Amino acid sequence: MGKIIVSTNASLDGVVQDPDGKEGFALGGWFDQVVGQDRAPWAAAFAAEALAGEALLLGRTTDEWFASRWLGRDGAWAEKLNAMPKYVVSGSLESAAWSNATVVSADLPAEVARIKQEIDGEVLVYASFQLVHALIEQDLVDEIRLMVIPVVVGEGARLFGTAGGVKPLRLISTRSVGENIVFVDYEVVK
Repeated sequence: MGKIIVSTNASLDGVVQDPDGKEGFALGGWFDQVVGQDRAPWAAAFAAEALAGEALLLGRTTDEWFASRWLGRDGAWAEKLNAMPKYVVSGSLESAAWSNATVVSADLPAEVARIKQEIDGEVLVYASFQLVHALIEQDLVDEIRLMVIPVVVGEGARLFGTAGGVKPLRLISTRSVGENIVFVDYEVVK
C-alpha cells in the first residue's frame, strides 16, 4: 500500500511560495538568496528521496513547472523523476505536461485511495501547495518532510494554510543538510 508523503522546501516561517523567484511573487527567490554552499547536499538529499520513491502526486501548475525543468536533463535523478508514474490532480486539464503522467480528478479522497492501492511505496508530493492544503485538510497525508531553509520571508503562501483544525504530528527524524538546512520528517497522527 502506498503512502502519501508531502516533501518540500519551506522557509523558517513556513513560506513555500515562489522559492526560485520565477512566479512573480514580490518576495520570491528566497531559496537562492540563502542556500549557497548547501545546494549540493540539498540536491543529494532530494535525489536520494526521489530514487526511493515510487510515484509523484502533483497539481497542474507543478506538473508544468517540473516538466519544463526536468524533461531535458539526464542523470539518475532526472531519469527516475521522468520515468516515475505521475498523477496530476485537475478538474479541467485533459493531458499532463510531464512524461508518464495521468490526469486524475479533483475528487481527492477517491483518487488518493485508488493511488494508494495501485502504488506500493512512497507517493511523493512536491511543491503543489494548493493541492497540499487540500490533502492536509482532508486528512489524506501520511508523512510531511520539510527542508527548512534558513530564511524568514515574512509573507506569502504557507505550507499549512488553514489546516482545518488541529493536525497532530509525530517526529520521525531530523538531520542537518549541509551547514544551514534542517531536514525534518513527521508522521501524521491519524
